[in-house]
Amino acid sequence: MIRRREFLRSGAAAVAAAAVRARAAVRPGPRVLIVGGGFAGAACALVLRRLEPGIDVALIDPEARYLTCPMSNEAIIGLRSLQSLSITRDGLRRAGIRYIQDRAVAIASERRQVSLRSGAVLDYDRLVVAPGIRMLWGSPEGYDEAAAQRMPHAWQAGAQTALLRLRLHAMPDGGTVAISVPAGLMRCPPGPYERASLIAHWLKQHKPRSKLLILDSNNRFPRQDVFTAAWQELYPGVIEWVAVTQGGAVTRVDAKQLILYTSLGKHRVAVANVIPPQAPGQIALDAGLATGHGWCPIKPLSFESELAQNIHVIGDACIAGAMPKSASAALSQAQQCGAAIAALLAGRTPGEPSFESVCYSALEPASALAIRGKFSVSDGDIRQVESAGATASEIGPSAANARAARDWYRRIRAASFGA
Repeated sequence: MIRRREFLRSGAAAVAAAAVRARAAVRPGPRVLIVGGGFAGAACALVLRRLEPGIDVALIDPEARYLTCPMSNEAIIGLRSLQSLSITRDGLRRAGIRYIQDRAVAIASERRQVSLRSGAVLDYDRLVVAPGIRMLWGSPEGYDEAAAQRMPHAWQAGAQTALLRLRLHAMPDGGTVAISVPAGLMRCPPGPYERASLIAHWLKQHKPRSKLLILDSNNRFPRQDVFTAAWQELYPGVIEWVAVTQGGAVTRVDAKQLILYTSLGKHRVAVANVIPPQAPGQIALDAGLATGHGWCPIKPLSFESELAQNIHVIGDACIAGAMPKSASAALSQAQQCGAAIAALLAGRTPGEPSFESVCYSALEPASALAIRGKFSVSDGDIRQVESAGATASEIGPSAANARAARDWYRRIRAASFGA
């Protein structure tokens, strides 16, 4: 007779053996890890789940809530709350994506592994790196993380956005607000000039004797003619733009005294919004995905890194030819990258891509400018496609564009985060 203990032991062994056989019979699908949960990374995860449900998709990001930079200029002057910019990861979970609240600290491309701050090490078949930007502290001289508490950049939505709003409210009427714009590639190139427009609108209502100074390290900016005409009409005598050739580049700051230094002298101001130069998130640099000029070169058909196999770089961090660094461009890149990864994992050649982007810039709460672009791959690079024509509302500012901006914001949140 079989004793009861032996029977239970043999039964447990049989169950364990059956579980092993079941795991062996169901081979796990390809593993795709995504580092970074902004517009680019989150959208790519959703695209992969939609195209190939058999792919195991995991997204790694330390922030359980993502605060969007689009519409954050409105939060600075109180047109919307920071809470309205906040997005949870619930939409990703509903889509079957594993969200890992952790920070990627190292990538071992030769072993196809990602190490996390918690100590975990994750394997992948394909890796998507979408780390966004980091600030290049020390440029201008004296501008570091401590200085940003006195001279907020507000170029990443959240605490800095709230701080800049607080500085505006605390300034005396008659004081000067200064916005320092860096040279080189940056997130949302029209963003500083939309910010200037909205702050000027707020000053007109709340600090009518105050002025706004744009100290620019560039000689021109996107749709400069339209912005300038709108400023002259809406805010005459309020906004002054100083180009780099006129001494606009800020070379040094004194955060304690709120002084900005240029080649032609110094500006003591009431509020200083210093936007520093930018580069890809640190993980991209540490993993060897960036070249000497600081950004990450990619193959346009798949967004696979030119410097590492089986790793794709999308969003603000990558060099995407003529495409701007914007949320809509990041979504367009994520859609192509996700489709390309699904094709590559299935042994197919990625399809020929086409891309679109649109940047809405508010000139006042009821009027906005739309900057649209279409792009295709030509001669191994992403180039802008000349459009056949544009309507009057697309050429200049309009109330229709202001309404379209809000509709676009709702759509891009749904497309990128399932929100």
